[in-house]
Amino acid sequence: MTSTTIDKPIKTKSLLRKAVVNSSVFSRKGLLDRLFTAWFDRLVYPQIWEDPEVDIAALELDRNSSVFTISSGGCNALNYLTEDPASVTVVDLNEAHIALIQLKIAALRHLPDAESFYQFFGRADTPENMELYRRYIRPYLDNKTRSYWDKRTGWRRQPRIAMFSKGFYRFGLLGQFIGLIHWLSRRLGYDISLVMQARNRTEQRELFEKHVAPVFDTRLLRWLSNRPMVLYSLGIPPSQFDEMAQDSKQQQQGMHELLKDRARSLACDFALEENYFAWQAFAREYDHEKRIALPRYLKAQHFEHLKRACQKIEVYHQSMTERLQAMPNQSLTSYLLLDAQDWMNAQQVNALWQEITRTAKPGARVVFRTAATSSPLEEKLDQQLLQQWQTDAQKNADWTRRDRSAIYGAVFVYHKQA
Repeated sequence: MTSTTIDKPIKTKSLLRKAVVNSSVFSRKGLLDRLFTAWFDRLVYPQIWEDPEVDIAALELDRNSSVFTISSGGCNALNYLTEDPASVTVVDLNEAHIALIQLKIAALRHLPDAESFYQFFGRADTPENMELYRRYIRPYLDNKTRSYWDKRTGWRRQPRIAMFSKGFYRFGLLGQFIGLIHWLSRRLGYDISLVMQARNRTEQRELFEKHVAPVFDTRLLRWLSNRPMVLYSLGIPPSQFDEMAQDSKQQQQGMHELLKDRARSLACDFALEENYFAWQAFAREYDHEKRIALPRYLKAQHFEHLKRACQKIEVYHQSMTERLQAMPNQSLTSYLLLDAQDWMNAQQVNALWQEITRTAKPGARVVFRTAATSSPLEEKLDQQLLQQWQTDAQKNADWTRRDRSAIYGAVFVYHKQA
C-alpha cells in the first residue's frame, strides 16, 4: 500500500460544515458553529494532543491490527506504526492536517537519516530545514501537498513551509494560543514556563501553584474561560464547550477552575522528563538535550522501521463516516476517534457507529476522548448498536488518569462483543 489522498477536490470548509453545523443559523449554537467552521479552516494542531501510549496499550496494537484514525497533527498515526500494524487508514476534515501528515511521510521516506528527520520535525526551527525541504522532501510530494506548503501567506508573503525554520510548534491555532497564554501570564506578573525548572514531582506541584495556578484566578482569565470563541483555538467547538460548561457546573466549579485542574494534571501528575505534552505547553519545545520527552516517531531508534513501514499508511481528506462506508465488512480492529463525537449530534453519532459496527472485526476496539466526563454513546447511540459493544468504567478511569496530555475529561475504550 502507499499513502494516497482522495482524488476529487474537497474544501475543508465544506467538510467542517457537514461535521459541525447541525443547528439553525438563527440559533445561538448555529451562529457559533458557523464561526467555528470559519476559524477551524487552517492549521490547528502542529502536534496531536492525545497520548499515543494510552492508545497503543488500550487498543492492544500488534502486527495483526488494522487501524483507523483521525490524523490531526499526524503524530499518532506514525506512533502507531512503531507497533508494526498491518495497516493504518488516516482521515481528516482539515486539508492542513492532511498536508502535514503527507509531509511527514515524504520526509520519512526521503530524508537521509534520523538526525535530519529530528531536526526538521523535532527542533523545527532551523534555517537548514529549508534546504532539507527543497532537496529531499519537496520533489516527492503530490501536487496538492506541495502547493499547500509552497503557498505564500501572511503580510511577509513567506511560504508555509518556512514555519519549520521558525519554530513550527509555535504556529497553528493551538501553538499561537499557547503563546498567547504565555504572553498574557507575563503581563499579569507570572511566568508559567518556570514550571520546567522542577527537578521532581514535589517541585512540579510547588512551582505550578506559585506560577501557573494564580493566572487562572485572575479576572481576565475567569472572563476568557467563559467565552466559547476564545477556546476555538484549542479546537473546541460550541457543542464541546457546552459539555465542559455543564461538567463544571455539576462539579460546582467555574470554567476557569476546570481548566486549572486540567493544567495542574498536565504539569504535576507525570514526571517532566517523560511528558512531552508538558514540554510543549510550558517550554514550547521538545526536550532536545535528553530526547526522552518525545513522541515515539521522533525517537532515533524508530526511524529506520518507520521509513519502511510508512508505506502501510493510506490518507484521505474525508469524514470518518464517508471513508468507513467505502471499506469492507469486518476489515478493521482498531479505531481512534479522538474527541470528534463531541462535535456530533445523535444522528451523526449513529451514522458513524453503524459503519464502525459493520467494519469492525469481532473483538475490535474503539478509543475516544470527551471534553466532559460522560460517554456520549450512552445518550446518543441507538440501543441496538450500543448493545453490541462493551466498556469498563473502572478501566476507562484508569486510561483517563494515564493520559499525559490531561486536557480531556475522560478516555473511553469500547470493544465489540465476539
